[in-house]
Amino acid sequence: MQAANSNAAAADPADFVTVFVGETMFGLSIDRVHDVFVPSGVTPVPLAPPEIVGLINLRGRVVTALCLRRRLAMPHREPEGGSMAIGLEQGGETFALVVDGVGEVLKLGPDTYEPVPINLDARWRDLAQGVHRLDGRLLVILDVDALLAFEQRIEAGAA
Repeated sequence: MQAANSNAAAADPADFVTVFVGETMFGLSIDRVHDVFVPSGVTPVPLAPPEIVGLINLRGRVVTALCLRRRLAMPHREPEGGSMAIGLEQGGETFALVVDGVGEVLKLGPDTYEPVPINLDARWRDLAQGVHRLDGRLLVILDVDALLAFEQRIEAGAA
């Protein structure tokens, strides 16, 4: 299925919301993004996996907040700057993907697209759909389904 998504992503121009974790730029398909907001009032969840920041109230809905930095096994950062969150839907549930910053929406076509490089960090390979090379920067396109599949990993470990 991932190959089909990669081929589709390479064939037609697509819009991506860019997000940052440190200096690294990632892309999320705009059709998966529902909200961009500043997370506040995070309630920690005891015994939750490390990538779960906690629960937040988003316009009356309880939303699971997931830290992209932790999900990608990136180094912890000091809380000197604020963070942003991207609202994503998966299986009828809403998630807040907590990132260091949100950039712009980019329309990208097949001319800059490449499949996931074999030298991409192994922790990121299964979460990426491909990359776009942009003026000396690499935009890693994240697979939202794989990114939010941590629940299945937890259930498999508990069984």
